[in-house]
Amino acid sequence: MNKTLSIQKKGIIFGIPMLIIGLMVFITKTSQFQMHTESLSIGITLDLLLTVPLVYFLLIRKTSIPKTTIIPFIILGSIICSLLLPQENQQYVSLFKIWVLPLIELSVLSFVIYNVRKGIQSFKKKKGLSFDFFTTLKNTCSEILPKYAVSPIVTEIAVFYYGFIYWKKRALKENEFSYHKNSGTIALLIAIIGVVAIETVVLHMLLTKWSSIAAWILTFLSIYSGIQIFGFLKSMLKRPIAIENDILFLRYGIVNEAIIDLENIE
Repeated sequence: MNKTLSIQKKGIIFGIPMLIIGLMVFITKTSQFQMHTESLSIGITLDLLLTVPLVYFLLIRKTSIPKTTIIPFIILGSIICSLLLPQENQQYVSLFKIWVLPLIELSVLSFVIYNVRKGIQSFKKKKGLSFDFFTTLKNTCSEILPKYAVSPIVTEIAVFYYGFIYWKKRALKENEFSYHKNSGTIALLIAIIGVVAIETVVLHMLLTKWSSIAAWILTFLSIYSGIQIFGFLKSMLKRPIAIENDILFLRYGIVNEAIIDLENIE
């Protein structure tokens, strides 16, 4: 019964904003919109960018749903406005994209950083546990972000943290064990980065003769892939396997991990 009520409640929470969005889309297809394009465009813009997020916020404010889930509705509203409204009636949408959207993104990033710092401070106060940035970041983001956004955001932040911020050499403790020194994985990843770099230059030169846009898109994707590999490589050096408080922490960089109680191991 509780599960049914929970499903019904979620249906109401997400259904009402989507109903408003659907109504706005329907209005853009009517003859009335063609006759009063300018005034209706302003109303639709305000509804999609302000009313929908506000209604959604009022529906989730007393629930456990993270408040940051408002952002997808804001982004969806701006995309719909850009696609459906005539170009000459998108002045308010353009102002929103230039001034408000970057401010929202910066606020979310600051919120995540602030909570990660709180998580780090809380983690360091716990006795018997060594600090692990990736674990702290994942736990923090799980509390403040929607589930579908946790994994990609945590991965992106971790890649840049381990790849370009965390350079200090990490000495292994008595209860920690490395897994990269004799495996050949590091050498393989370095070789892959070298291959990616060479292929990027060659393919960029070849594609430029056909399309400079395609050449730069491929170059960007190749550089991004190289950064991802480099971040993963560095994370293997910084996240050793550990045994703490009768728990085994099996880690493989930021790609995968498992937590096993020693009592469950024969």
